[in-house]
Amino acid sequence: MDFIKRQSDKLGLSPGSYVFIGEKKQEKVQINLMDYNEEHQEFKFIETIDDALSYKTNNNITWINVYGLHDDEILKKIESHFDIHLLVMEDILNTAQRPKIEINQDYIFVVAKMIYFDQKNYELITEQISLILHDNYILCFQEKLGDFFNPLRERIKNSLGRIRKSGVDYLAYAILDMIVDNYFLTLEKLGDQIENIDEEIIDNTDSEISQKINMLKRTLIYLRKNIWPLREVINTITRDEIPYFKKKTIPFLRDLYDHIIQVIDTTESYREIVNGLLDMYMTNISNKMNEVMKVLTIIATIFIPLSFLAGVYGMNFDTSASPFNLPELHYKYGYLVFWGLVVLIGGGLLAFFKKKKWL
Repeated sequence: MDFIKRQSDKLGLSPGSYVFIGEKKQEKVQINLMDYNEEHQEFKFIETIDDALSYKTNNNITWINVYGLHDDEILKKIESHFDIHLLVMEDILNTAQRPKIEINQDYIFVVAKMIYFDQKNYELITEQISLILHDNYILCFQEKLGDFFNPLRERIKNSLGRIRKSGVDYLAYAILDMIVDNYFLTLEKLGDQIENIDEEIIDNTDSEISQKINMLKRTLIYLRKNIWPLREVINTITRDEIPYFKKKTIPFLRDLYDHIIQVIDTTESYREIVNGLLDMYMTNISNKMNEVMKVLTIIATIFIPLSFLAGVYGMNFDTSASPFNLPELHYKYGYLVFWGLVVLIGGGLLAFFKKKKWL
């Protein structure tokens, strides 16, 4: 419902209007820049996007990160300086966008979802990552500062692996690879939650468990919704021979495609497991209810004949009028006989139930 309310802000506006659909997480837009080649690397925060213009025409690989999407003035400058289509900027501001790829004449636009699992609040945290891939630079748009791309930057700084020797296409692959790797971490945490719930269900039928199971179901549905389209993004790159991606990078993208398939398969498996947990939870509740009903039924069954005896001898008959009006009332040991019958009948029924293994 929050998404529908946010989308309503765009009603009646012309296409390409600057409407930020998301939460304002970054007080001030911040920009950092990493410029590198095989022998050189530079990392710095820059004050304005104007400071990055000189890096557009050099022969190095430049990675520009923009944190914060709510400042229209800065985003319009980025649109103007880097010749970005206004509809692409609209998609960047729409943080509810599904993962996709758009191939333009001068650049490629890719949308992916960064996903974390917050165990404390028991929910997924999603952040949209928008990439604009050009010949020698990548623009990366995020909602907030403090991403998890620092290990990738350290690899660039320390010249680890092939990244400093490769082009901007490999950098795009490395960014997407880190996003997909984080899916595995998220699924690992979800798997731990599923195991914990599985253990809780055995001896516990608390209503909180059903809430956790339903939350897990919604989480997995949301996870699948944001991961499944990314498969088509990578498939489009590897299948359509996009000029921005060199042939030597394609095998890495195919490997990334396989990782996404693994994530999707794991997600589907978890969905089936969670559905099974819900069935198990409902079965446990039903079994416990049956146990309670069985005990109550046994108790009621034992007291039915006893209630009959008590009812018979509780009737008001005058024995002086007729000897057949409860003649047992004149027995010397009638009270003891009555209790003897009660104990005998009750004990006999208990023995019968135990013989039948109903107790």
